Amino acid sequence: MTQTRSFTLAFALGLAAMAGEADAMDQYRWSKRPVVVFAPTESDARLVRQRALLQQARGGLAERDVVVITVAGTRVATVLGRGPGVGADALRRRFGVPADAFRAILVGKDGGVKLSSREPFSPRTLFGTIDAMPMRADEMRRR
Repeated sequence: MTQTRSFTLAFALGLAAMAGEADAMDQYRWSKRPVVVFAPTESDARLVRQRALLQQARGGLAERDVVVITVAGTRVATVLGRGPGVGADALRRRFGVPADAFRAILVGKDGGVKLSSREPFSPRTLFGTIDAMPMRADEMRRR
């Protein structure tokens, strides 16, 4: 096998793996707003703080169709919904978050990243971002 052909095959396999990772998040499209929180470890102070902030706002999260996914080290956990069905490494690759970084990311129902922070965000910031979305305005009118 030539070097070019090997590279092409490796590239194609990489794209296929990435497509599988994207598909895991596609299960939320048009139904849920995932908040994905990454931290190096379960004991990371920023992760502990973000979890506490989100726990306090659990009713508002449910009202806004938010599913919370935490990625700490190699562990993936989910609150208020079904898990993405992929591992920590796949989610880190999907969102471009290094293993040693903290990141809190809001993904809209359309699948796009709507908010990304290197520090925990407050429910006020999260809800303000969601409530400013046209789709959320439609949801509030219909309810």
